[in-house]
Amino acid sequence: MWRVWIILGFLVTACAEFPDVDAALAADGPPSAYPDLLPFEHLLSAPEPRLADADADALIARASDLRNRANDLRGPVIEPDARDRMDDGVAQP
Repeated sequence: MWRVWIILGFLVTACAEFPDVDAALAADGPPSAYPDLLPFEHLLSAPEPRLADADADALIARASDLRNRANDLRGPVIEPDARDRMDDGVAQP
């Protein structure tokens, strides 16, 4: 029986109108045209992207910074003093 109520709930909400969404879609105007389709060979003929030395250095520095941030997150989430207080528990009045 509960399945019937779930299905009925989905059916009722599927028929609902959402004025905020309709207004946002109407504000954009008519839908824009799809981009032109290109032949696959044309896509493959583009030059391969290459990293410059400055880009590679910046990428290595960013990776190092991210590793340092990840190592900082590996510590305990709760500080030892707070953990000790939690382990002691709550005293009933």
